[in-house]
Amino acid sequence: MRFFVKCAALGLAGLAAISSAEAAGAAGERTPMAPPAFQDEAFAAWLTGFRQKAMQAGISPRIFDQAMRGASPDPKVIEANLNQPEFTRAVWEYLDSALSDTRVADGQEKLRMYARTLEGLEKKYGVDRHAIVAIWGLESGYGRFKGTHNVPRALATLAYAGRRQDFGNQQLLAALKILQRGDIPVAEMTGSWAGAMGHTQFIPTTYNAYAVDADGDGRRDIWNSVADALGSTAHYLSASGWQSGRRWGLEVKLPEGFDYALADPSVRKPLAAWKDLGVKPAKGSSFDWQAEAASLVLPAGYEGPAFLVGQNFRAILRYNNSTSYALAVSLLSERFQGKGTIAADWPRAQRPLARAEREELQRLLTAKGYDTQGVDGILGANTRDALRAWQRAKGLPADGHPTPEILARLRRS
Repeated sequence: MRFFVKCAALGLAGLAAISSAEAAGAAGERTPMAPPAFQDEAFAAWLTGFRQKAMQAGISPRIFDQAMRGASPDPKVIEANLNQPEFTRAVWEYLDSALSDTRVADGQEKLRMYARTLEGLEKKYGVDRHAIVAIWGLESGYGRFKGTHNVPRALATLAYAGRRQDFGNQQLLAALKILQRGDIPVAEMTGSWAGAMGHTQFIPTTYNAYAVDADGDGRRDIWNSVADALGSTAHYLSASGWQSGRRWGLEVKLPEGFDYALADPSVRKPLAAWKDLGVKPAKGSSFDWQAEAASLVLPAGYEGPAFLVGQNFRAILRYNNSTSYALAVSLLSERFQGKGTIAADWPRAQRPLARAEREELQRLLTAKGYDTQGVDGILGANTRDALRAWQRAKGLPADGHPTPEILARLRRS
């Protein structure tokens, strides 16, 4: 369901008319839109109401009017918000890109270039410099791709329309607070379509809570100051529970007959308990690691590599709640040091389920008495638990990992 809107800056009213020729184009690919006049009035009314909320929150009229001057819904943001990819990228494909030779080499160069800054951040926050630079590399390609969207306009678009209105409202208000403090001029507040900003892509609320002035110039400038961006990342990881001097985790081998239901973030055990269950390092003969509470992660199910992960991995998840992302940051930080290879093979013939298939899987499980607590295509804890229960009942490895083969079997059963 795609549609495009051609906008012109017309003050608070925002949207310009769309010609009949443009509205008729790309038939079958767009959803019919309300008349432009209605769009103008609706957005202007929303913006007037939000202005009152901003004033009540302490935003000055001058700052609000500067940020929203000429504002109109951004058609690219609308499209991105309504048309998320209908598939999940396989973890091995994500890692192939995230751990490319170019990204590794560029990161090693940044480690040399900013060695003094990173040393100071390690001492102050206790966060490993390699992890900081790995996040920088993954978030913006070491500053090459910081985003070009006007953040107030993008967030106003999200707050006005679509499925992320609460997020947009919260982040827009936070962005206005940044502008009111004078950390960045309105024209320079750029970022992603969802409002992530700067070298290490902080959303406004995260910026307000954790951004720091690491270079001492009196401003927290994650857009132009590498020191501020890296310092803010170190501060955020530290506040998220980073443990100084500890590894993120390690790859392991599981014994025959292992209970794959234990592979869940909610299950945390001391290393000694995992050893008692027959878990061994994938490389070497002993655990080169200390962890009071480690979890077992199977990013591709029982057919792929297995990892025990600790608190530092969980701190990275606070940055981006994706196992693939946290694994990429962790492995990239090791690649900088000549390590970070994976011993086991990925099941590359395995195809991730499309969103419609994930929704079908949830419906089938619920219909068979394994309630997923809703059908949304998001495979969270409820869906994993339901899938594990069904797998266990069928005598299958209960890893809670959906595959086309699992879906086909659900259809037949």
